Amino acid sequence: MPTTTALPRRAPGTPRLVWLLGPALVAGVAYLDPGNVASNMTAGARYGYLLVWVVVVANVMAWLIQYLSAKLGIVTGQSLPEALGGRIRHAWGRRLYWLQAELVAMATDIAEVIGGAVALNLLFGIPLLWGGVITGVVSLGLLVVQSRCGARPFEIIVIGLVVLIAIGFTAGVFVGPPDPAGIAAGLVPQFAGPDSVLLAASILGATVMPHAIYAHSALSRDRFTPGSTADTLEAGRGLSTRRLLLATRWDVTIAMIVAGTVNLCILLLAAANLAGVPGTDSLEGAYAALRDGLGPIIATLFAVGLLASGLASTAVGAYAGAEIMNGLLRVRVPLVLRRLITLVPALLILGAGVDPTFALVLSQVVLSFGIPFALVPLVWLTARRSVLGVHRNAPVTTTLGIVSAALLIGLNLLLLWLVFTGS
Repeated sequence: MPTTTALPRRAPGTPRLVWLLGPALVAGVAYLDPGNVASNMTAGARYGYLLVWVVVVANVMAWLIQYLSAKLGIVTGQSLPEALGGRIRHAWGRRLYWLQAELVAMATDIAEVIGGAVALNLLFGIPLLWGGVITGVVSLGLLVVQSRCGARPFEIIVIGLVVLIAIGFTAGVFVGPPDPAGIAAGLVPQFAGPDSVLLAASILGATVMPHAIYAHSALSRDRFTPGSTADTLEAGRGLSTRRLLLATRWDVTIAMIVAGTVNLCILLLAAANLAGVPGTDSLEGAYAALRDGLGPIIATLFAVGLLASGLASTAVGAYAGAEIMNGLLRVRVPLVLRRLITLVPALLILGAGVDPTFALVLSQVVLSFGIPFALVPLVWLTARRSVLGVHRNAPVTTTLGIVSAALLIGLNLLLLWLVFTGS
């Protein structure tokens, strides 16, 4: 696996490291979406510290996966959907691959819009259906910023929302701290029946998200001029490909530390304060329990974090969906139209009165089944000299990528067997 070593001396006029950071933090919003909140809160409320190890393993795998995605975009100047669209020769093959990727993107959008709607309901009493509409409209505004003002302003806004997310979801653990012995016990891999496996798959689906893999390669492509396969300076940038990749490792490391810490805090908050409390396996119940147990300030911060999570992640999800369609089908749909189309399933669920938390958790399970379709091609492409040249994966990196894919696929197969056999 690549390591984060010291940056070489900058050439005169080249940007500092801090100005190269951003794409991973934006893509990392996918790891802080309302689906993560629902999955981790439910896991902590039902099983205490049992699934702490799943959060840790998921974030370690996510580091490698997001770095490989960014590397593909930087070196080739193509997103993962573009790279696959040019290599899947059969038209129906591209369409079928697009269909599964599009369904995953829509499942993501359902989770994010529902999360924003629940947050608006908790904060202001807005009905869920109208909260979903508001979340969709605000996310559209963020997409307009990205399309008209460029990548950097979009990154700054999303990173600001990440700060709100981090404050909202971590404040509670300082008021109601978790048990260190429970955390240590939770680091030992174990399950407690089919429902815990379902939640583990949900946590993985919420953490290692397929649309984040597609989006990160596109975000890196949009931010940086396509690199060469040698350490020559890039035209107009004064940056070598190797320096960009080194900065990207730092970018991904920071993003995953933030995402991993917040995700772990969500589970620990529930395990320490909500375990055994009736109704806390729903977002509304968790909010009420936090308000009663830790005070209205902590509960309000939690709801604000949930709202920021929904707004930021749905914008990134829509960006990923547009890239999937363009890369695989070579069809560009106006962002306004696409936002309206992908908003419909979430609004239908909210209008039908389906339990929001159940819909969130189930959407994350759908995402977990889409992971292999994004991860396996990513590892294959980044291991090929014909694609990345001298920047192709080292053998150990490819091996770790294969192991990660095998673990994720294996957990999904185990989930199917447990659920359908009732074991």
